[in-house]
Amino acid sequence: MNKIEIGGYFHLELSRKRKKFIHDDGVLLNSGRNALEYVLSSKKIERLWIPYYTCDTILEPLIKLNIDYSFYSINQQLELYELKRLSSGEFILYTNYFGVKDEYVKSLSEVYGDRLIVDNAQSFYSDVTAGPSYIYSPRKFVGVPDGGIAYSDLTYLDSQLEMDISFSRCSHLLRRYDEKASNGYNDFRENSKLLSMQPMKTMSQLTRALLFSIDFEQIKEIRLRNFSYLHNNLYLTNLLDLNMAFSCPMVYPYYTENAFEIRNRLLANKIYVATYWPNIFQWCTTCDLEYQLANKILPLPIDQRYGFREMDIILSVIAG
Repeated sequence: MNKIEIGGYFHLELSRKRKKFIHDDGVLLNSGRNALEYVLSSKKIERLWIPYYTCDTILEPLIKLNIDYSFYSINQQLELYELKRLSSGEFILYTNYFGVKDEYVKSLSEVYGDRLIVDNAQSFYSDVTAGPSYIYSPRKFVGVPDGGIAYSDLTYLDSQLEMDISFSRCSHLLRRYDEKASNGYNDFRENSKLLSMQPMKTMSQLTRALLFSIDFEQIKEIRLRNFSYLHNNLYLTNLLDLNMAFSCPMVYPYYTENAFEIRNRLLANKIYVATYWPNIFQWCTTCDLEYQLANKILPLPIDQRYGFREMDIILSVIAG
C-alpha cells in the first residue's frame, strides 16, 4: 500500500537550484553546541582549555560529556595571552572572534595540530584545513532556525542519530517578514532557549532546505563590502588592530572607550548591537581584559540585509 502522501496543501516554497551550500560536506547537526559535542565525542579528551572570552553555551557539551575544562586568557588582539603547553589528554579550543582571526587560526593549527578545536560559529565562511577540528553555526549568518556543522575525525555517529524537526522554532523568522524586529524579539529569545540541552540529532529537513535556497556568494560579497566601508571610516578610532586577511566576518567589531554612550545612541535609533557575551561579567572581574572586551566592543551589523545607506546611518549615530 502506498505510504507517500500525495496532494493536500502546499509547503513553504524554497529554491533548490543550488546543488551545494557552504560546509555541506561536514557532519550536519541540529545546533552549534551539538556540533561541539560531536567533535568532543570523537576524541579522548581529559581536559579542554577554553577562553574566558566566549559564550557560556560552550560549557553545555562539556557538562553532558563530563569533560574537565580550564580557562585561558587572551590579549587585546583577541589572541592567546600565552601559548599553552598541553599535557597528555589536553586539547584547546579557540574562537575565531567575529570572523576576523583566520590568519591566527592558521598559526595555531601549526602549533597544536589535531589537538586544536576551532570555534567558527562567528566565521561561517572560513576554510577547513587538515589537522584541527571545526564547528560552525549557520544561524549566526543567515535566517535559519537552528543547525550546526562539525568537522572531525569521527564520521560514524551521524548515521546513528535521529533527524531533528525545526518548524516550531521558526516564528521569529516568519514574524520579521510581516512585523518589525522588536515585535519578534521575544520569539527569537524563546526559540533560542529551545536549543538548550537538546539531544544531538542531525540537521532537520527544513533547515537543510533553507540552506540550499541561499545565495552564499552574494551574501559574502555584501558583508565584505559593508565591513570595508565601516572600517575605512572607523579604523583610526578602533582600538582593535584588524588584520584584513579573512574569509568573511560576522560583524564589524568596534572597540571603543565610548562604548556605553554609543551603544545607548544606537539603541535609541533602533540599531541593535549584541553584547558578546554577558556571562563574562560573572566569569571575570572589572580588572580583566575580557571584561573590558565584552563591555567595550560594539559588534556593528554588516549583514546582507543592508547597504551603504544603512552603514552611513550607523556612522552618523556613532559620530553623535
